[in-house]
Amino acid sequence: MGVRTGLVSVTFRQLPADEVVELAAKAGLAAIEWGGDVHVPLGNLVTAQRVKAVCEVHGLEIAAYGSYLRAGSVDREEMRSAVATAEALGAPRIRVWAGNVGTAQAGVGDRMAVTRGLAELADVAASSGIEIAMEFHRNTLTDEVDSTITLLLDVGAPNLKTYWQPPVDLDDAQCLDQLEALMPWLTTVHVFSWWPSNTRLPLAGRESLWRPVLDRLAAEPREINALLEFVADDSPEQLAKDAADLHAWV
Repeated sequence: MGVRTGLVSVTFRQLPADEVVELAAKAGLAAIEWGGDVHVPLGNLVTAQRVKAVCEVHGLEIAAYGSYLRAGSVDREEMRSAVATAEALGAPRIRVWAGNVGTAQAGVGDRMAVTRGLAELADVAASSGIEIAMEFHRNTLTDEVDSTITLLLDVGAPNLKTYWQPPVDLDDAQCLDQLEALMPWLTTVHVFSWWPSNTRLPLAGRESLWRPVLDRLAAEPREINALLEFVADDSPEQLAKDAADLHAWV
């Protein structure tokens, strides 16, 4: 199936959804993950349907609904609202966060709450044929690989998956090891070049990482999303350059 390129809408939080769609289409990207913070607020089904329609007009697919739900502190009403929003948007999956405490700081109660929360989210979403995918991120229980895999196995839901993105200041070899370990559950990679620490570079700044990552994704028999996120200077011009590089490497 190969790699499907796209954009995370929060990259351009400051722009209206229509302009985000136009930028993605102009850059030759195939899909957008829509954020629940600005562009498609939780429970706003009219907006979700409108954004879906604008994407269809421009020939763009919906990669995911990027929610800010934190497993372990989400009530059932919010879960149902997220699923309804994703359905209205035409999103095949909902991105969620594995709690709000890092692995090293988490107690047994934290892990139990997140595990239960993920299981409930996966259960609510399954009835609509929607996946739940965990953001791979610091200050959550998916801040490293072993903890992420433990959550996936403890929940054991076929529709619970994970994202991956390069952790800040991890070198290329360690990043590729992480990617390989998560591959059985991987749906999406967030693509950006922050190096060192939080310095935003043009994507080409980490070509040594992204070329092998994309080669590895392309070797999978299923489609995996490679979604550009947080371009240097929040610049639409930089998006066009980064997308051109992404497509050249894919």
